[in-house]
Amino acid sequence: MKQRTVDVVVVGGGPGGLSAALVLGRSLRSVVVIDAGHPRNEVTHESHGFLTRDGIKPFELRELAHEQMKKYPKVSIIKDLVEDVWKVDDHFKTTTREGAIIYSRKLIFATGLKEDIPDIPGLDDVYGKSVFSCPYCDAYEHRDQPIALIGNKKELIHYIRLIYNWSRDLVVATNGPASLTEKEKEELRERKVRLVETPIKEVLFQDRDLHQLVFTDGETINRKAGFIVNTGAKQATMLPEKLGVHLNAQDGFETKEHGSTKVDGLFIIGDAAKRFTGLMGAASEGYETGVFMNKQFVEEDWINE
Repeated sequence: MKQRTVDVVVVGGGPGGLSAALVLGRSLRSVVVIDAGHPRNEVTHESHGFLTRDGIKPFELRELAHEQMKKYPKVSIIKDLVEDVWKVDDHFKTTTREGAIIYSRKLIFATGLKEDIPDIPGLDDVYGKSVFSCPYCDAYEHRDQPIALIGNKKELIHYIRLIYNWSRDLVVATNGPASLTEKEKEELRERKVRLVETPIKEVLFQDRDLHQLVFTDGETINRKAGFIVNTGAKQATMLPEKLGVHLNAQDGFETKEHGSTKVDGLFIIGDAAKRFTGLMGAASEGYETGVFMNKQFVEEDWINE
């Protein structure tokens, strides 16, 4: 087994984790980034909203980051899966599937979420290709197209209004009784937004592009793109809970300033804490956490020198 001690272990190699690692590496801190290689956005063709990299392929963004990180000898990135963590006195102990044992002064979870999309035949085949969850990430490419909004949730009307911003040709398919008041339904009728509460039988597609929604009563509606109201996204790992950090009412891990938690030395950033940050937001949080963490190191090292 490989065993070593570093300043920081970062669990998760997305924009948040890599941004934190970059700042810490530039601060002369030893860092190990552990990434399983299956990001939440791996099903998508392009990533949007990241300044200077708008439209880049998700894995290309990571490859660029990995290449640039090579100039920092104290930063290493390993493709592995974290299996367990402990707090051992004033250090964290992290073990991986490949048998690595890493002790660190501080620990960052940037593990994000994983999707659990509705169980509708055909939906999984088009998800990330022509059906999406984030309008800020993908709606612009489908502006003014016939769009389906699939799903239901409390305060559904706010999500409908959001998608309507990009396309007035909108069908809302709630796959059952809609969580809308009569006044809200009237708002849709006034704007010629069709509401279909009949359950969805299946989603038909051509070359993984959305083609039709088929309902249990036999009706079909042609659409070119879709957005899912609720993808059922869950935490990619619950290991922070073992360390004493629990989920809040929004199912994000409870954090304080700069991603810190009630467990000294443990930080949680990105979607794992906020549920949605986007690429730019996650990278920004990683930078902020890296700066804050290095300040802690500086003070601790000054006192202990």
